[in-house]
Amino acid sequence: MNEKQRLRVGVACNIKTDSRSEEQAEFDEPGTIAAICGALNAGGFEPIVMEVSGGFLQKLETEKPDIVFNIAEGESGRAREAFIPAILEYFGIPFTGSDATALAISLDKALTKRVVQSLGVETPEFRIIRKESVKLPDDLPYPVIIKPNAEGSGKGISDNCVAASHAELCDLVRMGMDNYEHGLIAESYIDGREFTVGILGNKPNLRVFEPMEVIYKKQRGQYKVYSYEVKRDFRNYIAYRCPPELPDHLKARMVHDAEIVYEALGCRDFARLDFRLSEAGMVYFLEVNPLPGLAPGYSDFPMLAEFNNISYNDLICEMLRCALIRYELVPSSFRTEAV
Repeated sequence: MNEKQRLRVGVACNIKTDSRSEEQAEFDEPGTIAAICGALNAGGFEPIVMEVSGGFLQKLETEKPDIVFNIAEGESGRAREAFIPAILEYFGIPFTGSDATALAISLDKALTKRVVQSLGVETPEFRIIRKESVKLPDDLPYPVIIKPNAEGSGKGISDNCVAASHAELCDLVRMGMDNYEHGLIAESYIDGREFTVGILGNKPNLRVFEPMEVIYKKQRGQYKVYSYEVKRDFRNYIAYRCPPELPDHLKARMVHDAEIVYEALGCRDFARLDFRLSEAGMVYFLEVNPLPGLAPGYSDFPMLAEFNNISYNDLICEMLRCALIRYELVPSSFRTEAV
């Protein structure tokens, strides 16, 4: 592309102002925004940072992006990740990634798991606990892990979020209900190995990455939990292996289940899906993130891409180009070498 042909790419984002704030756990560091813009610029695009808090509609009118690279997490509500895509859909502005419906369902862990169960994909047994009618599950075998039902990035998952008894469950639910208005999910804790699978593209050009194992070098509590604090200090607690030391049929099962869930939820362009492998050799789907973190050297999705021989800059540009092809804004032959 020459300079006159450079597509204007609005980077819709929530920028983190306090790196230690758990409330801003899902927001992006300024360095991540700079890295994304640098990759887009190197790929021949013209990036425009569009912070979404305050005046986003005015920014759309002023900047007039050709397409939006959406990494905005939203600020509140169970459907917060869907707000910016819904606005863009309303005004007919192309954007990367999944649509409002897929993002809203995926953020709600209980809804996602119900869809997954209907597909025959194994997922740990769970119960939803709502603030308006707190009823503790009495039919889940212990241990039971407690998570906020509609949060991401480890938010609300502490080092001690697994209950080994009814009394511990009561304490965890009481604390969780004070902080998370959209309910909690109680889920059978699977003691085993943890994996994440990345997907890039859309059919017929869908690429499912080799699974990456999340290895716990040491634990902060009794159980292996990818908690908020572990994520913050992952170099001390976590190692990653890709490809994992795993029989081919188990790798194939994770790849198959990841693709099934991705398509059933209507995910587009990219997503990351998490699994656990039990001691008995059963693969369990945990959750899907169609808006994965993109911090270079930190986030799982760029790590997955790098293990699969895709550089950070190529990954960002390919995420954009998947959307451009989907909107028929470029020929289907217009690709990086990543795919």
